[in-house]
Order: sequence, then structure tokens, then C-alpha cells
Amino acid sequence: MEAVVSWISFPTNEGLNHDLAIRRFCPARLEQELVGEWDETMNEMECFSFPHDTPITPHLDVSEVNDLVDSFINVDQYCENDDKYPGKQEAFNYFQEDIENFSIVNDVFADVSMVMEVDVRGLNEDFVAVPDMVPGVKEVSHGVNQGLHLVHLLLACAEAVGCRDTQLTESILAHIWDSAHPWGDSLQRVSYCFATGLQCRLLLLHNVNANGIFSNSTVDVSVMSREEKMDAFQLLYQTTPYIAFGFMAANEAICQAAQGKDSMHVLDLGMEHTFQWPSLIRTLASRPEGPPKLRITGLISSQNFSELEANMKVLVEDAKSLGMALEFNMISQPVTLSLLTRENLNLKEDEALFVNSIMHLHKFVKESRGSLKAILQAIKKLSPASLTVVEQDASHNGPFFLGRFLESLHYYSAIFDSLEASFPRNSLQRMKIEKLHFAEEIRNIIAYEGSDRTERHERADQWRRQLGRAGFQVMDLKCLSQARMMLSLYGCDGYTLASEKGCLLLGWKGRPIMLASAWQVHNVSSS
Repeated sequence: MEAVVSWISFPTNEGLNHDLAIRRFCPARLEQELVGEWDETMNEMECFSFPHDTPITPHLDVSEVNDLVDSFINVDQYCENDDKYPGKQEAFNYFQEDIENFSIVNDVFADVSMVMEVDVRGLNEDFVAVPDMVPGVKEVSHGVNQGLHLVHLLLACAEAVGCRDTQLTESILAHIWDSAHPWGDSLQRVSYCFATGLQCRLLLLHNVNANGIFSNSTVDVSVMSREEKMDAFQLLYQTTPYIAFGFMAANEAICQAAQGKDSMHVLDLGMEHTFQWPSLIRTLASRPEGPPKLRITGLISSQNFSELEANMKVLVEDAKSLGMALEFNMISQPVTLSLLTRENLNLKEDEALFVNSIMHLHKFVKESRGSLKAILQAIKKLSPASLTVVEQDASHNGPFFLGRFLESLHYYSAIFDSLEASFPRNSLQRMKIEKLHFAEEIRNIIAYEGSDRTERHERADQWRRQLGRAGFQVMDLKCLSQARMMLSLYGCDGYTLASEKGCLLLGWKGRPIMLASAWQVHNVSSS
């Protein structure tokens, strides 16, 4: 493994190891090491000028690089290395309970199947791969050695970008493009996405202002249409358990907290689709005590008002046929403190409120974390019966660029590996999911800073701390058996499931990917 480090070659034709390359071509790094250790700081905007008293991205020792590379190549061993990943093996052991209460699982898959039937009829031509468009396996397949070399190139390129060395970055990127490919194996594909993110960040480096602040004002945050993004999200929902898992867990938590309540109001933060609600409607309509009166309010920041309205009209009719009264409202405003009041949301005293957030609260996480705290406290003042939170279980909001890069490379390598197990390499469905969904997330994490960086994912323990400080306590989710049954229907053995301190965690080969949790306002008098 140590010999791999020397494989990185640059236009000088000299064999340089990973750390030596950065030291040689990044004077700022060497200067900082002479000064001493870096002090970790939190700033609202990341600074790209490096005076003596300003921390920069710390480097990796050769042993750290070897461990990282080994973890990418040997994904299956993630849970076995307790010394490298303390607590993960225990957190992701398998549970032995009997499977019970399959109604929610069946509802979720009925929804997915129904959508897939419509989509396949309408998009069949788009999803048929054209053989002569796809490179042969020999053209894009790498051996283990080449895979190791590619990971080392990515790490070296990330450090070069962190040191603002555009010449070295461009040189390493040229080598990466020779190996990474969007139609290759999972490592090549994820490397292609990360290299694209690094290239975008390199362009942004030219927009550093006179004060050394990273300015994104002249670069578009997104180059894809809302329709393309929604198409990719729908495919992800239809073909993998990542989204369906969150919907199922959130709906089960809502039904659990709604027992005995005759009138319900679900407030959905950042609603962009209606995929979650058919299952909830059917479950509530089949309650032994009879269906409740249900009102759903979507806080909408995107421009798909008419499409959502049309979809919800269909759901209203479906609920009516099941004997349940459903009312749907939309508020075309982003989630803000001023909006989160009982008056603005038209909350009623006789309704039990349920706040639902599917991969939305992380957009309020900032370096100072003050924004998220204020939003959570505003939600608490609404006195909801439950707050359901589904998020990516990852640490993508660290103060240093290199740390974020490494964390996200671990995370998305596992996701791309799961897609490799579920799709052929020439699948256009897979290409759409990777290019239009995950590549966009990667680009946002890697390339952008300040308010333009919205994909600020956090680990489950960080969510527990933040929600606890805001006055919430966790509710135990009772849908582990349903979730396990759901995973078994995907016909893929790599997905893992765990329950950790009240949160339900979905992973790939032991590596956590998604978390689902439910919370209620902490009752001090009962504690």
C-alpha cells in the first residue's frame, strides 16, 4: 500500500508522494506548518487569504491517506474495523425481531409501483440505453491499482484546491479525467462527480474579492431545471429505498402520535412533491377508530405551485373515496421565522399539529448554527404533537474544505456502490440519478461557500444535540420491522438497518446514509 503513494506523477515526470506534492507546490502550507498547528475557527464565510494567523486546510499524513484509500476499495470491511470506526459495528448490527404490521410497507410500494407504471409508459424510450453510446467495459473498467491511484489523485487535487494552487489543480485534474468516467465502475463515476466539483471550485477561486472572501455572486448555483431535478428525485424514490425509507418512517411516526386525535394538521416544510402522502392517507383512513379529518399545508419555495395543486386535488378525491375528509393548502413562501406563527399558518385550536421535514432542515445549518436553532425554537412555539425529521446522516458541514471533501467522498462512494449493485452500468436511469441528483449535491458541498452552500448535512448525534437544545425530546420509532421488510423487497443484500438512541438509520454495507427520527416538545414537568 505504501508504494501506491508514489504513483502520483505530475508534468515534471518526478515521482512524488501525496504529501510531498502539496508541500512542494503549496508554499502557504509549508509556511503554516512552520508557524504551528491550525486553530479551528467558525466563520460565516470561508476565507481564502492565508496570513500567518489564519488557519488553512490541514493535510493528511501518508498513513491517513492509506487508510482512506483502503476504506474506499474495501467497502465491505467498514463494519469490521472497530479501531478505525468506533461504535459503527455496534450501531449497525442486525435485529432479530419477527416481521409484523406490513400495511405501511405495502402502501409505500403500492405508491412506488403506481408511479413507476405511469413513468415507464411515458419515458420508456428515454430509459433504454443505446449500446453504441456506452463505452465498452474494457474502456472504463479499472483494476484495484488504478482505483487506488484515482483516489490518491482526488485527495491531492483537493489539497491543491485548498491551497489555491490553480496550476497544480489543473495538472492533477488532467490526470483524473484520464481515469474517471461517468459510465465506468462506481469509483470512476463518483470520482468524475467529485472532479467536476473541484473544477467548479477552481473557477470560483477566481472570484475571491479584495478581502480574500469567497464570492459566488458571478456563478450560477444551479444549471439544471426544476423538472430535471424532480425527474431524478422521482427515479431515486422509485428504484432505491433511500427516499421511501424516510417517507415510511415519518408517516409511521405521524400515525403513532395521532392516535386518538380526530382532527390533524400536517405542516410540510419545503414541500416539493406529493409522493409521501398517499400512504399516510390510506393508513389513517383504515384506523380502527375511524379516519380523522386531515389538513395538509405545504410551505413551498419553488415555482411548481400549479403542479402540486393538481397532484393534491387527486389525493383529495382519493381520500374522499376512502371516507376521509382531506383539505390541502399551499403557502408559496420559504420557511422563515416570521412565517412560523400560528396566525400566518392558520393553525386551529381543535387541530393536532404535526410538523414534517424531509431533507429540508439541513438547509438552515450555518457555520454558527444560530439559524437552525432559531427555526427549531419557532417550531417549538407552535406546540406540535410531533416533529418528523429525515436527513442525510453525514458530516458535510465542517469548517475546513478538505475535511468536508473527505467526508463527502466516503459518503457518496457508498451510495454509488449501492447503485452499482442495483443497476447495470449502461442504465440511463442510473445516469440520471447520479448526474441530476447526487452530482448536484456533491457540487454544492465541494464548490460553494456561504449562503450558496445549502447541502450542510449533519450526523445523527449532531441532530440530537441541536433538537435537544431547542427543547425537543426523541420519540421511539416503532417501525423497525416494517423498514426491514421494505428493504427485503429491493432484492439487494447490501442495505443495513439500525436503531440508535431513538433514530432509525439506513446504511449501505454498514456505512450510515439516511436517518429518520421523530420528536416531541420536551415536557419538563414530566421529566
